[in-house]
Amino acid sequence: MCGIMGYIGEKQAVEILIGGLQRMEYRGYDSAGIAMLQDQNELHFKKVKGKVLDLKNALKNGELNSSIGIAHTRWATHGIPNETNAHPHMDCKNEIAVVHNGIVENNRILKKELINAGHVFTTDTDTEIIAHLIEELYNGSLENAVQNALKELVGAFGIAVLSSKDPEKIVVARRGSPLVVGLGKNEYFVASDPSAIVEHTKDLVFLDDDEMAVLTPQKMETLNCENQPISKKVERFEVELEAIEKAGYPHFMLKEINEQPSTIFDAMRGRLLPQKGLAKLGGLANEIDHILSANQIYLTACGTSWHAALIGEYLLEQYAKIPVEVEYASEFRYRDPLIDPEVVVFGISQSGETADTLAALRLAREQGARIYGICNVVGSTIARETDAGVYLHVGPEIGVASTKSFTAQVTVLTLLTLILARRKGMLLEEGTKWCQSLEKLPMQIEKILSQNQTIKTIAKQFSQTQNFLYLGRGYNFPAALEGALKLKEISYIHAEGYPAAEMKHGPIALIDENMPVVFIAPQDKTYEKVASNIQEVKSRGGKIIAIASEGDTEIAQDVDHVIYIPQTERFLTPILASIPMQLLAYYIAVERKCDVDQPRNLAKSVTVE
Repeated sequence: MCGIMGYIGEKQAVEILIGGLQRMEYRGYDSAGIAMLQDQNELHFKKVKGKVLDLKNALKNGELNSSIGIAHTRWATHGIPNETNAHPHMDCKNEIAVVHNGIVENNRILKKELINAGHVFTTDTDTEIIAHLIEELYNGSLENAVQNALKELVGAFGIAVLSSKDPEKIVVARRGSPLVVGLGKNEYFVASDPSAIVEHTKDLVFLDDDEMAVLTPQKMETLNCENQPISKKVERFEVELEAIEKAGYPHFMLKEINEQPSTIFDAMRGRLLPQKGLAKLGGLANEIDHILSANQIYLTACGTSWHAALIGEYLLEQYAKIPVEVEYASEFRYRDPLIDPEVVVFGISQSGETADTLAALRLAREQGARIYGICNVVGSTIARETDAGVYLHVGPEIGVASTKSFTAQVTVLTLLTLILARRKGMLLEEGTKWCQSLEKLPMQIEKILSQNQTIKTIAKQFSQTQNFLYLGRGYNFPAALEGALKLKEISYIHAEGYPAAEMKHGPIALIDENMPVVFIAPQDKTYEKVASNIQEVKSRGGKIIAIASEGDTEIAQDVDHVIYIPQTERFLTPILASIPMQLLAYYIAVERKCDVDQPRNLAKSVTVE
């Protein structure tokens, strides 16, 4: 969600800080700000409502001139988006500046106590409380004051603190919200996302919960919550700068849609064993026996990852014959789920930092379950806290609306199913067939992408529509949910996904000549049933867009538009069907002049509950 950036060293900090914020714009935000120490170590700051570019333009040439500073992009939780509520936040005397990701859950209690102690608040945010709390507890050492303040906080945080009372120092700490320190020569970089500092250094230290780093130009000291020094491993961040550039595309989302032939290949590379009809997932190699012996598998996730989990449920139950429950992570921890050591829990998250998914995994571990992660970001909290797991290997996903991560998640779940199913008795012949079908996916996706002009034309016709329905059966029901989510995320059109048969149990009341319906209608065992549902819509004047199998010429007689996808195994259809739905959402959003990569109110990595 929000973005934290910090720098201390020998260079001018403004461009580094602004550049870092721009690298994190994809995370979603509504205001931006910067604070620096200069002029005999006085704190100076600038804040704006709006984009990082607005902040950059608001800084007069040379207005901030220092080699130490912190900066932030805010996604509003407490208090409306405006200049006052933007970070950094200051104490009463403007001697302490704080930037913060997360939520202070006991903010009302702390604020009341601080007001009673004489502190004056000027914003509606929970973050300002941290600045005043540090001021109240300051005893000559900034790090001690920060550490004591954090003991009073309930909730999640990643913070960076700067003070004129203890200059030439940045103090950073985390609990539940990601924070990374980049190491340079006589300089350090702080960020909530490694992509913000990859152009400056690839040597990173990832802070874990209840850890703090004290940074000066000459050294970094890392401490735990008990004020004890700890040793941290320096990790090499191998992502190249080009991977987080648009590469000539108008939007990151379009780039990432078009990357899927290669990202699907990368998700399978070295993992698919066609000659043996097998797959291998190195991160889970020592856990397969335990997974096979489980009484039940839970898949917990949020948003797009939850849709991938639904497809995983269908796969695992049908082929591995293991009972599976898919849970919204945000509900999992509050409904007293039946968890014991005979259960395994997978958390699925692109970022590996999703707060609800982390909370669900931690609950499962507390109750004795083995916990596993499926995520994309190397070094993320889920990757570090789980017993084992699998990386997607799709590279940075910058667009807020997930595309390539979704198809890679489904691919990884398919590989996991193949491993378990072969151990459960799937024959070599069938395993080989799976492998052959998986190997064809990149080329098949290329073929679908070549229809972009057709999809663009369809998008233009429906760009001013107010509502959409997406319908599918079996494996394509979760795909319909995902298609609807993509459309509403980036075009702000109301869209709903349903099992096709459920349309007549309510949604059919909405069908008229103004209601477009997207049917996922491949030639599989449910084809005739879906064809009947198409007739029900057609007879009521609804506009129909069908995603159909190549060679199906009959369907064109009953629908307004057809987008063809290659024939594949039934369980792989959601991967292929998602590509035209991603493109349809993208081109509709472009027609509506929406901010495709940074849709309103959304954040890429949801690090608050």
